[in-house]
Amino acid sequence: MKKQVFSILLLLVCAVGYAQKHSKTSAFKSYKGLVMAGYQGWFNAPGDGAGRWWNHYVSHGKFEPGYTNIDIWPDVSEYKKTYLSPFKHADGTDAYLYSSYDSSSVETHFKWMQQYGVDGVFVQRFIGDVQRGRGRNHNDVVLGNALKYSEKYHRAISVMYDLSGMQAGGDSLVIKDWKHLIDSLKLTNRGNKQTWLYHNGKPLVAVWGVGFNDGRRYGLAEAERIINFLKNDPVYGGCAILLGVPTYWRDFGSDTEKDPHLHDLLRKVDIVHPWFVGRFNEDAYPKFQARIVDDIAWCKANKVDYVPTVFPGFSWHNMNPRAPQNQIPRNRGHFYWKQICGAINSGAGMLYIAMFDEVDEGTAILKASKNPPVGLSTFVNYEVGIPNDYYLYLTGYAAKMLRKQVPFTSDVPLPVNHK
Repeated sequence: MKKQVFSILLLLVCAVGYAQKHSKTSAFKSYKGLVMAGYQGWFNAPGDGAGRWWNHYVSHGKFEPGYTNIDIWPDVSEYKKTYLSPFKHADGTDAYLYSSYDSSSVETHFKWMQQYGVDGVFVQRFIGDVQRGRGRNHNDVVLGNALKYSEKYHRAISVMYDLSGMQAGGDSLVIKDWKHLIDSLKLTNRGNKQTWLYHNGKPLVAVWGVGFNDGRRYGLAEAERIINFLKNDPVYGGCAILLGVPTYWRDFGSDTEKDPHLHDLLRKVDIVHPWFVGRFNEDAYPKFQARIVDDIAWCKANKVDYVPTVFPGFSWHNMNPRAPQNQIPRNRGHFYWKQICGAINSGAGMLYIAMFDEVDEGTAILKASKNPPVGLSTFVNYEVGIPNDYYLYLTGYAAKMLRKQVPFTSDVPLPVNHK
């Protein structure tokens, strides 16, 4: 009898704990039917208050013509505050950049999301960068601003923990950070009309970087402890989980750790999310699409959901000079649209766009400059005749097409707002 009473009390304590830390529901009750993008939010500039200099614009300790990590120069004409860079345009005028630390930059991005119909973002959180000091401060400020503007512009939001660079035993750092965010920012406890993305009736948290065979110092044991905490902790748990895995996770292919326990972990989570960036170009995609069909079949058989990655193109020449610039061309939106159509035709009920703002690897969908700087560094343009907002427009159109609000079309929608 005493054991039964204790068990009932324990269940009541768990229920109260969840209720205290998470609101019962959200304005965004499911990832299904949504097109979400990754949001790095990691760019800094001198004078922005973060004390991180030109973080993520810099290359090999320098930021000057010939030294930068970015392959796309963002169009900053609509930002309230911009920062003078050492780069020059062809006419000799100064080139400017934005800082993610500046709240007005984050507001501009969320305003674009609303304007073009991008449903929301996963704010990236690299566990190696958020333990203390300036890195933690920067990421907390960006996430706080993202929460604020997700509410103002009614966009869905979640966090994606990127485990890259985590050491063995680093799961304790993820757990500590989640508690910090829940207590300090009240991520998921902002009322039943909050904008935090829910799934299967629970607040959704993404954990990326599980099962890769690229020499990471952590493994499946750390991932399992993170999953168990987010699902089952009596105070901070009660979450739905999206797990970011390698491309060839299902058949333990070239990028995947050969441990069948990975599939055990996937059966514990709510959404499987394989990473596709750089795995194919436009010509190779049709053959690759068959993989998505088989991935979805595995997920249905194992009662988990599935979200594929879609990316508009890829280029990281300035970061890695041996790589060709414009390595995976956008081809005036055709490459992007082919993936969107392929994913929907394969049965995907939600999409993950890589990425909203990653100008480092040339995957960004934000507005890009049609007049980037010239000189020792060269930048990928959105092609002649393609407006700088085209990929925002295509992303919003994809969301409508996914929800059957507009007819399905394999033809790339023509741009509306030429800029």
